Amino acid sequence: MSYSTADSLPTVTLDDVRGAQKMLSGVARMTAMEGSRYLSGLVGAPVHLKCENLQRTGSFKLRGAYVRIAGLLPEERAAGVVAASAGNHAQGVAHASSLLGVRSTVFMPVGAPLPKVAATRDYGAEVRLHGQVVDETLAAAQEYARETGAVFIHPFDHPDIIAGQGTVGLEILEQCPEVRTIVVGIGGGGLAAGVAVAVKAVRPDVKVIGVQAAGAAAYPPSLEAGRPVSIPYPATMADGIRVGRPGDVPFQLVEELVDEVRTVSEDELSSALLLCLERAKLVVEPAGASPVAALLSDPHSFEGPVVALLSGGNVDPLLMQRILRHGMAAAGRYLSLRLRLTDRPGALATLLGVLSVVDANVLDVSHVRTDPRLGLTEAEVELHLETKGPVHCAEVGAALRDAGYLVID
Repeated sequence: MSYSTADSLPTVTLDDVRGAQKMLSGVARMTAMEGSRYLSGLVGAPVHLKCENLQRTGSFKLRGAYVRIAGLLPEERAAGVVAASAGNHAQGVAHASSLLGVRSTVFMPVGAPLPKVAATRDYGAEVRLHGQVVDETLAAAQEYARETGAVFIHPFDHPDIIAGQGTVGLEILEQCPEVRTIVVGIGGGGLAAGVAVAVKAVRPDVKVIGVQAAGAAAYPPSLEAGRPVSIPYPATMADGIRVGRPGDVPFQLVEELVDEVRTVSEDELSSALLLCLERAKLVVEPAGASPVAALLSDPHSFEGPVVALLSGGNVDPLLMQRILRHGMAAAGRYLSLRLRLTDRPGALATLLGVLSVVDANVLDVSHVRTDPRLGLTEAEVELHLETKGPVHCAEVGAALRDAGYLVID
């Protein structure tokens, strides 16, 4: 690694990334590169998916964690390592530590998904649940490091972490030498910084575009200010990129090398995750689907061939269920509504008959007759319907209104 003369922060070079690649030989997989006919049709150019969701531990995080821990001095290894994470980094640190024979302790939020907690333990870490949000968990891990001498393994703000993540960029250039644009999700910035270092050093003509969830987009204001700034209460379903402040080390690299940072909405993230599952047959977490969300948002603004980096696939099944329903609603394939009708025998059957005529599949019905908001002869029905897209949703609403039903929402 070298140091920036401007601010004395360590930086990362192509040699660092190549060194990390040698270190990861036999440890991290060269994950598959899959073409997407559907996305290629939208973009008007070839689109490939770099499947880091199929990496060992389910995300790219193993790369950086292994390089960081492997670079520790013998006395540092003897002291053990500690990390804080809600999922992917936790599993990467746990597995890397086990491979290297280093004791690891991982702090996770109290509400962390049980499958991620169990996987982290299975990879060999001692898991301690602390705090309701990651910031509290992070503080507990840093305090543990001060008290015990364990080495704190930051999820993104260290040059070894960035060099390890940058090996994904070298693989992309090898697997898709004709690439013109690489799209990558950004949280703290370690992955985007590493990919940009590797790619721009070898192919400066290739564009690197970062993607953040709109509710946790700390990079746009930071880039505008010229320094990392914090945003209050980052909120998004994409927990892998839900970071309130860019890392100091990755920020300078992103600022210098990443061509553009875009944001995507929660609806776009849901639709992207659903597309990956249905069209590509890939289980991808919301953060991993963020590059696909950007392609869906503005497909004609990308120069092809395009590589979308699917950074991870560790998604809790219960969250997946909610996200898929959200994604189906965003795509017009799931419709939830409430309406009023006259409370008389056969009224519900008549309503269902209207829905049958417009070919809406009823998934669930909730029928309320007794409520202070209802008139004496009124009943309220909540319907969950499977529909065929936005046009069909509009047809269903119109059919109900034409039949005289008061649609509340």
